[in-house]
Amino acid sequence: MQGISDTWLLAERLIKHNLRSPDTVITVVLLPIMMLLMFVYLFGSAMRIPGVSQAAYVNYVLPGILLMTIGMGSAYTALRINQDKSTGMFDRFKSLPISRAAVLSGQALSSVIFMLVSTLLVLGVGFLTGFRSHASVIEWGLAVLLLIGFASAITWLAVPFGLAARSVDGASTFSYVVLLLIFVSSAFSTTAGIPKLVRWFAEHQPMTDIIVTLRRLLMSQSLGNHGWLALAWIAGITLISFLLSVRLYRQVN
Repeated sequence: MQGISDTWLLAERLIKHNLRSPDTVITVVLLPIMMLLMFVYLFGSAMRIPGVSQAAYVNYVLPGILLMTIGMGSAYTALRINQDKSTGMFDRFKSLPISRAAVLSGQALSSVIFMLVSTLLVLGVGFLTGFRSHASVIEWGLAVLLLIGFASAITWLAVPFGLAARSVDGASTFSYVVLLLIFVSSAFSTTAGIPKLVRWFAEHQPMTDIIVTLRRLLMSQSLGNHGWLALAWIAGITLISFLLSVRLYRQVN
């Protein structure tokens, strides 16, 4: 119980820090909303996707935007971790009567909560722009669990990046890697029209499987192999990142 209490206490500290940071709110909430509006109202008419009308393009693009929201939030996970390391906060935590495991788990918990709240706000704007789901209650539940799993995986992936980065600026670039993978996927259009080598990469990287799974859950369609692959990617990324995070954190301390 002590570890759980300490984890929540440290998570609460970071949540309050994020809410007081205008640039965090702009990047994690307003920027994804702007991207959604741009793709729906500016770029949607130029997209040609088999079986998807211009009016239904928001249904196609929203899952990618939701993952983009989480990806943008990951920059601040890496940044806060690096700040705590660079400013000596880890040393201060070490001198306090708190669980050592709570330092990283508190960072992870606060990030996942903040990412999910941001995702909920973007989803609300999606409904205002015409998004409609055919999913059942069970499928919505699975979609929520998928988003939680993805947020957890990206958070733990950002932790070792923040611990290893030599500066705050270096740590904040983590999200660029995540966003690049989202853009080189089927998030905004099919992969059929891109060069063969890039297409192979786009079809076999984690973002595509996770986005397709989320899209099909929300549209109440068959998942095929994408569902199992998405779970495998999320579980693998989370496990490897967690183990690497613990190892680097021990070196820092």
